[in-house]
Order: sequence, then structure tokens, then C-alpha cells
Amino acid sequence: MSFGTQELFKNVNLHINEKEKVGIVGVNGAGKTTLFKIIMHEIEPDSGKITFENNARVEWLPQVIDDDIPSLDITVYEFLSLGRPIEKLLAEQQNLYDKLATVTDEKEQQEIFRKTDKIQNRLEYWNYYSAESELLKIIDGMNITNELLKKKLNELSGGQKSKVAFARLLYTSPEIMLLDEPTNHLDKESKEYVTNYLKNYRGSIYVISHDIDFLNEITTKILFLDKRTKDFKLYNGNYDCFKKLNAEQEKNLLHQAEIQTKEEEKLKAIINKYATASGKKKKMAQDREKKLEKLLKDKIEIVPKSKTTKVSMSMDHESNNIPLIVENLVFQYSKQTPIIINNLNFSLSKGEKFLVVGENGVGKSTLLKLIMGILIPNQGQIKIGNKTEIGYYAQEHELLDNNKNILENFSDINITDRQLRSVLGRFLFYGDDVFKKVGILSPGEKSRVALAKLSLKNANFLILDEPTNHLDPETQTIISETFKEFPGTMLVVSHNPNFVDNLGIERILLLPSGKIAYYNRETVEYFQELNNAASERGRHF
Repeated sequence: MSFGTQELFKNVNLHINEKEKVGIVGVNGAGKTTLFKIIMHEIEPDSGKITFENNARVEWLPQVIDDDIPSLDITVYEFLSLGRPIEKLLAEQQNLYDKLATVTDEKEQQEIFRKTDKIQNRLEYWNYYSAESELLKIIDGMNITNELLKKKLNELSGGQKSKVAFARLLYTSPEIMLLDEPTNHLDKESKEYVTNYLKNYRGSIYVISHDIDFLNEITTKILFLDKRTKDFKLYNGNYDCFKKLNAEQEKNLLHQAEIQTKEEEKLKAIINKYATASGKKKKMAQDREKKLEKLLKDKIEIVPKSKTTKVSMSMDHESNNIPLIVENLVFQYSKQTPIIINNLNFSLSKGEKFLVVGENGVGKSTLLKLIMGILIPNQGQIKIGNKTEIGYYAQEHELLDNNKNILENFSDINITDRQLRSVLGRFLFYGDDVFKKVGILSPGEKSRVALAKLSLKNANFLILDEPTNHLDPETQTIISETFKEFPGTMLVVSHNPNFVDNLGIERILLLPSGKIAYYNRETVEYFQELNNAASERGRHF
């Protein structure tokens, strides 16, 4: 699989047995989500194919849900119920029985029997007698409230859509389930339920996740997508087993390579020494040449280790002493919808790092969009100091143009092509990478593009909406250290305690109450568990 001249996968051959639970791992940009898109026929590989035995049904829970759940005028419960089309199958079966009563041709009767048997097999697969009770168990296990069940799909926030989509996928019970960062959207109790559910799942599971505990709990194999070699490696056991085996293989490979290098140098020295000799010494040189030829043919290729993201944030000048004041802020999307933000008041001091937390749908992302002027308040004021320069990181990369390539997305920034390529290189975009359309990038790659744009703003006030979403743990640590050292003001929405704990947060704004408290990790962990979407991805919230 290639994108332009950028090769992603190269001559991959793989066989995985049925009913395996496989963790898909690799650095951002290794092709994990692309692999899922190939499996789902959303994109086609340059050559080769992926096949599943017995016409297995494959269903996918994407990392970003918003475009995958239709905004239909049906309730959440109705949407979940449609995960198993039992009523439709029963109706088809009854029609066939009715038709059978009028058919006299034996061949036609056999065809009807074949069709009814096929329908019966599907009904039995879906346990149609107990399907409703199974759905209720999933609803209860995933903490989907009665209030949420009554909501229409087009009323849901992004995090709610994520949870509902996952619940429906479990209920649909496909033979093969593809999960892309599934635990991003789960509270503690829901995660425990889902983990146990998947451990006992009767089908195959392929899961992309940076949640190491989750991978260790459910996986029986790990598929490593090696960005350096463009190949896949399949390991038995869970993630911890993979890390141990992979480290041992790398160590042994390096040792063998060192032995080969020393032998190569020794053979070359003898060949050079006796290159012009005659007799026995000439034969010795010829013998060593043959050995060198064989060694070079079988030489272990040590591919350079993947580079890491290098993030730096600077600012052109300092802001005002009070860069932001919010007074009596009120906002609702329409008169028919509830008030999202009600009489909110707070202000920030220069250099302060300020955290916003709350449950899904309470208006955290809405508040940031109001400050940015993307939304207009119904009442109240937002005052931004005249020396305040804002850099905004939108959690779902709404500021990026999917139809343009990476370079074109920086056309609004006054910088030379050479300087821009240097910056993009620090964010792991090299050579022809920069001509990739943003729309084909993985969520993690889009995050790196957005971070690169943010780094070039030279802003003194950063507004960050779930900046660690989609990033691998190593990159999360890197940006955490970068933002910790940033001398300007920061307003952050995040429920990632490991990330925010390192930032030097001073105060927390609790929504929807509007109360302000001093920072403590327990509060963030509480909302991480309570919030059924570690990242809000909705259009409305």
C-alpha cells in the first residue's frame, strides 16, 4: 500500500486463525487505521488482498465516530435495537412460509427451504429468543442511562455517539470486530464491562489501542506494524509478551549484525592485503572474496530506529496581565435546546495554566469555541487583552482542510518552504509526506499536523482541546514536557490525568456549575472515570 511515492506496506504475507483477539500496534503513521480501511474496502491496496473465511461479517468501530452514526430521527434505543435485524428476518421468514403454502414445484420448494434455513441460522446466531435481554445487559454494563436511551441520535454529543456506537457493535455481534481506540470513550465501570465482554467474545477481535492495560487483558496475539521495514510481525501473547520478545529480537539482531560487520572488515582486510599476490596467497584472497560475497548477500539489514516528534512552543511577546475575562456568559444553541453555559464568570492571569473539566455535553468545547469567536454568546462578554495572541488546538482538527495536502494547510503562515519543511520534519513528515492530503492521514498524523501549526503561531495564549487524543504514549509525554515549559497562558480541556498532572495546572473550572477549585489529580481522575468520553467529538458540544 502506497500513498504517492510514500510506501506504507511492502509485500506483507500473513495468516491469522479464527477467533483470535489481536492487538494492532505501531507508531503513529505506521498504517494501523489504513489497514482497517483496507479490510473494510474503504480504500484499495496497490496489490494483494485480504480475505476472510466463511463470508465472515466484519464491523468497525472507528476512532472518530461523528460521521459514522447517521443523524436519524430515531431514538438511541431504536438505533441499538436495529443492531440485530431480528424483526426484519422474522418477517422475511414468515413471507417464505406463506409462499411455501402456495408453491407446488419441488425445485422451487427446495430453494425456499434453503432460504428459510439460512434465515434460521442467522436468527439462532443472534439468539433471537433472548436478544432483548442481551441488549439490556449491554445497556446496563455500559452505563447508558434511560435519559440517553430516549434521546434522538441527532441530539447526541460526540462522546455519547461513541458510546452508543460501541454498544450497538457489541450487540451486533459480528464474526470479526475491528476496534480503533475503543477505551477512549469509556468510564471505569464501562471499561471493565467491555473488557470482560471482549475476553469471552465468540468471534475474532482486531483492536488498535494505546491502552496497554486493555491490550494485556484481552489480546491473545499482537500484530506489530513496523514502519521502518514496511512489514508486519505477529507475536503470540499479550502486549507485555510482545514488548519482551520484540526487545530480545532487536538485541539478538544487533548482536548478529555486529558479528557480521567484524567478519566483513576481517575479510576485506585479507582481500586488500593479497589483492595483487600470487600462488597460495592469491587463492586465499579469492576464497575470502567468495565468503565476503555470501556474507553480503545474507547480511542483516539494521533499519534506523524511528525518529520521535520534537515539539517547541515559543511566543513573540508577552500578553496583558489579564489576557482573558469571561463575564456573565450565557449560551444555548437554540431556544429549543437547554442552556449549555449559564452565567459563567472567570478570568485568567498572565502565565497561568487553567484546566476545564466536566461530564460529556456540559459545554467544555463550546466554551473554547465561544472564546475563539467561532460561536456567539447569547448574553455576557468575553474580553481578550489587546496584546493577547491566541493559538487554538481543536480536538477533532476542524481547522485543518482535509481536501488540501499538508503543505497547503500552512499557506496562511508566513514562512519559507525550507523553514516549513524543517518544522514538519520535527513532526515526522519527511520528503513526499508533505504532499499527502490531510483527509487520508490517520488521526494521530492529523494531530501532529495540528501541533505543527500551533508551534508556528508563536502565540502567548494557548487554548487546547483534548490535545493528547490520538497520540501514542511517547508523543503524549513529549508534548506534556513542551507545554510544561511554555511561559505563556494556557486554557486546557483534558481528562488525561497523566498529561495534565505534569503541566503545572493551578486552578480548575468545573462545568456546568462554573465553580473554580485548586488543582488536584483526584478531581481529574474522577471526571475521567465519570466522563463516558475522554474526548468530546460532537458537532454541538
